[in-house]
Amino acid sequence: MQYRTLGRTGIKVSPYALGTLMFASTIGNADHDDSIRVIHRALDAGINFVDTADAYGDSEDVVGKALKGRRDHVVLTTKVSRPMGQDPNQQGTSRRWIITAVENSLRRLRTDYIDLYQIHRVDPTTDIEETLSALTDLIRSGKVRAVGSSNTPASDIVEAQWVAERRSLERFRTEQPAYSLLNRGIEREVLPVVQRYGMGALVWGPLAQGLLTGRVRKNEENGLRRAGLFKHLTDERRIDVVEQLIPVAKEAGLPLTHLATAFAIAHPGVTSAIIGPRTMAHLDDLLAGLDVTLTDEILDRIDAIVPPGTDVGALDQAYVPPALENAALRRRTPADRVAA
Repeated sequence: MQYRTLGRTGIKVSPYALGTLMFASTIGNADHDDSIRVIHRALDAGINFVDTADAYGDSEDVVGKALKGRRDHVVLTTKVSRPMGQDPNQQGTSRRWIITAVENSLRRLRTDYIDLYQIHRVDPTTDIEETLSALTDLIRSGKVRAVGSSNTPASDIVEAQWVAERRSLERFRTEQPAYSLLNRGIEREVLPVVQRYGMGALVWGPLAQGLLTGRVRKNEENGLRRAGLFKHLTDERRIDVVEQLIPVAKEAGLPLTHLATAFAIAHPGVTSAIIGPRTMAHLDDLLAGLDVTLTDEILDRIDAIVPPGTDVGALDQAYVPPALENAALRRRTPADRVAA
């Protein structure tokens, strides 16, 4: 395994990180012992980067059990800000919630420190200075080693860096955006900003959450559990592009999964790509592609199908700015909509 430096933290991580959402019994593998075996298999293969979140059901608990006796050799990351209950204060990035949430995560993970603590989603109701101040205190206390953001627009990444510098606070060292053969929008602004500030990029969804497994074909039924939940998995535009990518993989002598994951780590701004297997078979398939290197010719063919910096459709989980969700933020009152 060739390890990469996570931004400028000095922390060495594997080019593939193990995502653990599918180890949550509510939406993935209900057999904790089986999930633990999968985690151990990934660690034995040289993957030393494990990503989870407090909002991933009982995933943190499974990861905590799996890392018993192996914690010191793993770069462990988890996240905060998604709702954790009906209480409106059990979410977001306020100091009040961050301090509580990190203790809960530490308990579930059975550890006394987190290597990378990430803000799961932008919280427009909380001043970024408030958030960075709380995260700075966690680093100074030794409970957290580094902090990062996730699904963050380029403008907010820049603002957070400026605030950290002006207020002498710890800054975000990483960003976790979506990135795949179908979603290359972050190449336009997010990845250049990440590189400019020396941040690491831990990208999620390299298999487009199932579309790039080869199991989803045009005019064919597929067995994806999530196909009925997410519109982007049945988007005809996206499926049409998948049909164009399949011959590229075939002519390169690669499974589509290997083409997709190798593409995700080929960008110089990407540190690591999160793979999210549910079973041992899924993991073994992905591990078989660890040594795949895409040639310039293959990358050129991909560029011709999905131009750099563009997205084919939108992910259901993608960040949506408040002004796009709330009409009142983009419309003046009726009395103010006239020029005269």
